[in-house]
Amino acid sequence: MTAIRFSRIALVATVALFFALVALGNITDYGSNFAFVQHVLAMDTTFKSPALMWRAIANPTLHHAAYILIIAWQVATAALLWLGVARLWQARTAPRRQFQAARGAAILGLTAGFLLYAGGFIAVGGEWFAMWQSQTWNGQRAAAIFLLVIGVALLHLTGGEEAD
Repeated sequence: MTAIRFSRIALVATVALFFALVALGNITDYGSNFAFVQHVLAMDTTFKSPALMWRAIANPTLHHAAYILIIAWQVATAALLWLGVARLWQARTAPRRQFQAARGAAILGLTAGFLLYAGGFIAVGGEWFAMWQSQTWNGQRAAAIFLLVIGVALLHLTGGEEAD
């Protein structure tokens, strides 16, 4: 196994561990991050501009549905990433084409994670629900850190490799 292949597998495994731990935490301590989702959707700590407040969701059932969707996305992302790690590990000494073919699940998992934080937290939470206005419930900085880690892993995994 080359150092670059080990590095790629290790980065995917690190992101897989991250998503597994986040999902586990959200399942076993449901209330902690549920409060975050609830306040972001309710927009109760934003500037409360009348031009935006029509977007707020005050229905607790919808808060739970959104949070369960986020958790399910995290579980699915972790599963794809762990499957990707297993496939990459199995192909670690294989010819280049075979190793590249083994990247599929890991690429899908990293993409799913990127979409969750870029689409869900930055775009929907940050812009649609004006999370950026909240001093208390603003997860954009954390989402940006997660995007950086996921993005680096995705770029590294999809980068070129020397010919056999």
